[in-house]
Amino acid sequence: MKLNDLRDKDGATHSKKRLGRGIGSGSGKTAGRGVKGQKARSGVAINGFEGGQMPLYRRLPKRGFNNIFAKSFNVVSLARIQAAIDAKKLDAKETVTVEALIAAGVIRRAKDGVRVLSDGELKAKLSFDVAGASKAAIEKIEKAGGSVKLPEAAAAE
Repeated sequence: MKLNDLRDKDGATHSKKRLGRGIGSGSGKTAGRGVKGQKARSGVAINGFEGGQMPLYRRLPKRGFNNIFAKSFNVVSLARIQAAIDAKKLDAKETVTVEALIAAGVIRRAKDGVRVLSDGELKAKLSFDVAGASKAAIEKIEKAGGSVKLPEAAAAE
């Protein structure tokens, strides 16, 4: 089979209804638009219009806001990191950084940094250089003999 032989199955596509092509076609003259009125004319787009009644989207109260300064972190658990070390994807002697986690396939892409959470147990002695870590995660890492380097200078500003 070649690419130029590919076809839809019979009946998979319907031919477009030809409107306004004579009275015998069944959709001639007004072409299914009825008689006169705004919707019989061309160029009508009245989505959301409720006949002058206050529309639903204006009756509902406004709620919340979108923080344009919010950072989006990759969240990684200690269990995922330990699993990557067990699978020999992460080197326990190297510092765990965003680049190392991407190379190991633990995260797909770097957002605004990595935040380590304390799910699971950590057996390896690791040093982390990440954007954030929970207090429990830091305790577990230090208990295993590792260290965590966080960007405190940026947080203190």
